[in-house]
Amino acid sequence: MRVGLFIPCYIDQFYPDVGLATVDLLEGLGVEVEFPAAQTCCGQPMANTGCNDSAQPLARRFVEIFAEYPYVVAPSGSCVAMVRHHYDHFFHDSGSTSQLREKYLQLRDRTFELCEFLVDVLKVDRIDGRFPHRVGLHQSCHGLRELRMGSSSERVECDFSKPAQLLATLEGLEFSQLQRQDECCGFGGTFAVSEEAVSCRMGMDRIADHEQAGTEVLTAADMSCLMHLEGLLRRQRKPIRVMHVAQILAGRAVPA
Repeated sequence: MRVGLFIPCYIDQFYPDVGLATVDLLEGLGVEVEFPAAQTCCGQPMANTGCNDSAQPLARRFVEIFAEYPYVVAPSGSCVAMVRHHYDHFFHDSGSTSQLREKYLQLRDRTFELCEFLVDVLKVDRIDGRFPHRVGLHQSCHGLRELRMGSSSERVECDFSKPAQLLATLEGLEFSQLQRQDECCGFGGTFAVSEEAVSCRMGMDRIADHEQAGTEVLTAADMSCLMHLEGLLRRQRKPIRVMHVAQILAGRAVPA
């Protein structure tokens, strides 16, 4: 199976190992991964700020680059949600964009978040590996509420989640039992800039929940949420480590 790999800006610039772990994971499952070097931002930061005119050419560029692939996979629920749920109005112009709109409508249903792709497309029911740590899973808003990445599997101790369904198969992994599993971390893209104090308070609230649950490694399917939480953890010098779910599933070691 051939896929086009879409890597979000913040992973490309700050967390390249998440992208490499995604490739290792997919290739280990027999997937042919291609990374089109011409790819750019999905346009989410501009759209979140209300600058739709700036986001539109990025949306169209995304479709032009990835339209040829049978599937597009990204280690980011928020970027995939942007493509699947917020691109439609960028393709309503008349004339030359009508063909591009048709390409988008076809591509929309072939674009997946990584864990979504593993569970729903590849039908992966087990990841071989060992991760003997207590893991706190953060449910990102986009993955939970827009991509509906829920799971009804009775095997999963951590309620509702395709990432949890995969993580639960790793030997030695124990889930932290959080008091509130579906609350926002407070990042919200440019919300963290315009409402810094509220954003930080929300993040510290989530961290407090992980502390009471004994979390050793905090993970999520969105590195943007983890970037926000990791920054707060470092500033408070707290011992909880942060890893993207792709890094855990690919067998990466816990950072020192």
